[in-house]
Amino acid sequence: MKSVVLLAAAAVAASVAAVAAQPAALKIASAKVTITGTTNVHGYTASTSTVRLSGVKLGTFDGDLWSLTQQPALVEAFEVAIPSVSLKSPKDGIDKNMHKALKADKFAEITFRTRSIAKNGAGLRATGTLTIAGVSKDVTFDLAVQRSGSNLSVIGDVPLLMTDYGITPPKAMMGMMRTDPKVTIRLELVLAAAVS
Repeated sequence: MKSVVLLAAAAVAASVAAVAAQPAALKIASAKVTITGTTNVHGYTASTSTVRLSGVKLGTFDGDLWSLTQQPALVEAFEVAIPSVSLKSPKDGIDKNMHKALKADKFAEITFRTRSIAKNGAGLRATGTLTIAGVSKDVTFDLAVQRSGSNLSVIGDVPLLMTDYGITPPKAMMGMMRTDPKVTIRLELVLAAAVS
């Protein structure tokens, strides 16, 4: 009888250890992606909170998301995607031209897929592939990270040229208003541990 109890206790301990060794999953608690740029007339922004996180591969860690900032190599891969048509501007008339310039009818999503994450001072540096309008380029996001309760807040910006992605900067008012090809993409994520 004593050996049955010991065997049962060992089986429970082994199953708890196996569960603890499982890599934790991530989910988005909140998110916002913003594109900021200028024209020869005014500045503009377009943003979305429709953000999808996929392809998350994490090494084994203790479940505390902050430990990922201390050992960024544990973040083996992930992809952030937004539907192109979900980008909306508070200024009238911008959305239609922006979606056309992004070729949203052919390329439904803008994606960033990580290749590596490393410590960068008090933050992180994420290097990966940004795909916009069907054109992929290597970019680097310098990320500020902060503990937010049990979640992890991640904020980063990357400047780029629309023309590098085959995007012709939109014009309006019969060409009198011209868009500067320089834009900045800002990524704001609050990540949470996903309960499996």
